[in-house]
Amino acid sequence: MTTQKPILEQQQSQMQIRMVKNSGVISNHNESPLLRDDKDEEMSRSALAMFREKEEEIEKKKMEVRDKVHAHLGRVEEATKRLAEIREELEALTDPTRKEVSMVRKRIDTVNRELKPLGLNCQKKEREYKEALEAFNEKNKEKAQLVSKLVELVSESEKLRMKKLEELSKNVEILS
Repeated sequence: MTTQKPILEQQQSQMQIRMVKNSGVISNHNESPLLRDDKDEEMSRSALAMFREKEEEIEKKKMEVRDKVHAHLGRVEEATKRLAEIREELEALTDPTRKEVSMVRKRIDTVNRELKPLGLNCQKKEREYKEALEAFNEKNKEKAQLVSKLVELVSESEKLRMKKLEELSKNVEILS
């Protein structure tokens, strides 16, 4: 279920980005190019703001996980110390050199157990970060392509409108 939550959030953010982009695509054809540019700029800002919010949310979750790990490590270390003290007392009753060897072995085992989940968690977070960065780069590239297409369409539209105006002007001159 934890893997479904990031996927759901990613799908929601993609839908929001599409809605923002579509709101600019479905525009009034009688608008001036400046208004469309302002809308495009506003869409870009809102998409960037949404991305920044997601980045901040990811960073916040990352910090929460890190804090939880540190808190858990503190509790584990305390429990380990208590167990070590109990072992020392028990082993003091037998062989004194055996006590030190056993203590070091137990500590190694404890550290190994603590390292494994931390390593896995680290790898998972790195993977999530790489995926988020890759998605951001893809969307940024897509935005750049769309903006260049928009500029091309606007300039083409202006040329066609100017041509039509010239034809209308010639028709008016012919009629006069």
